[in-house]
Amino acid sequence: MLSSTSLFAPVESDLRLLTENLKRLISARHPILGAAAEHLFEAGGKRLRPAIVLLVSRATLGGEEPTPRHRRLAEITEMIHTASLVHDDVVDEAALRRNAPTVNSLFDNRIAVLAGDFLFAQSSWYLANLDNLQVVKLLSEVIRDFAEGEILQSINRFDVEVSLEVYLDKSYYKTASLIANSAKAAAVLSDVSLETAEKLYRYGRDLGLAFQIVDDILDFTSPTEVLGKPAGSDLLSGNITAPALFALEEFPGLRGLIEREFAENGDIEQALALVRQSDGVHRARELAQSHGKRALQYLDCLQPSAAKDSLIDVADYVLSRIY
Repeated sequence: MLSSTSLFAPVESDLRLLTENLKRLISARHPILGAAAEHLFEAGGKRLRPAIVLLVSRATLGGEEPTPRHRRLAEITEMIHTASLVHDDVVDEAALRRNAPTVNSLFDNRIAVLAGDFLFAQSSWYLANLDNLQVVKLLSEVIRDFAEGEILQSINRFDVEVSLEVYLDKSYYKTASLIANSAKAAAVLSDVSLETAEKLYRYGRDLGLAFQIVDDILDFTSPTEVLGKPAGSDLLSGNITAPALFALEEFPGLRGLIEREFAENGDIEQALALVRQSDGVHRARELAQSHGKRALQYLDCLQPSAAKDSLIDVADYVLSRIY
């Protein structure tokens, strides 16, 4: 299995520079907000989203270095992603992310909400300064989508009637929108054709959906140490993801456990056991694979390059996490 380090080889030095820049851009402001934000950038995420922006930049620039505007777009992408994680953790009352304490558990909910707002505001300011209206529209849509995804997730908590279509819509808003729109924005900054920009949007969309479905599978199949958060936490909080949706078709008894919000002793353990016994994980894996394969078809718009090879490998890497 490819490690994320070898996966991003063509943009490794770009990503190092990005991390240094992010810390500098953030810590220049209020010390508490700076500390909260810096904690997130230290938490060791894979930097998948800015890596895709930088890889698309290199793949569409014909071997030239990413421009300062491409680099700034990658930083904005990671800021927006990090802001959404901070708000997510407040809404989910999460204490751990990537095996590190969340901002809300280190400081408090008030500071965490403000830190998230601060990062959204910072990213919007840097976005406006790119002076490209189309890119501003694409990334502004992402921020709106995050809020829509969060609302959709909240109103569907413990709803056993939720459809696969609604689940995929929410997955698009919360995960795929940022990957899709930032990939397209990188292509727009490279002045590619409308058709190429649209294909890179679709690559990001399907890759993002595959990524989210894989994450949802891992919530049932990985131990807490690997996940960096308690296993089964999605289901416990009433977030019914693909494996549970498929399991509900197979084990109607799961409905009652979810509808009473796991109020009785042993409810959550029984529910997790039913999902794991069912065909739910297998069917969710097939769904992730179909999106991963579809993503690859859209890369035919790119000339051969090391960056294009990495974009292909990213899709394989995302799917390899479930084996």
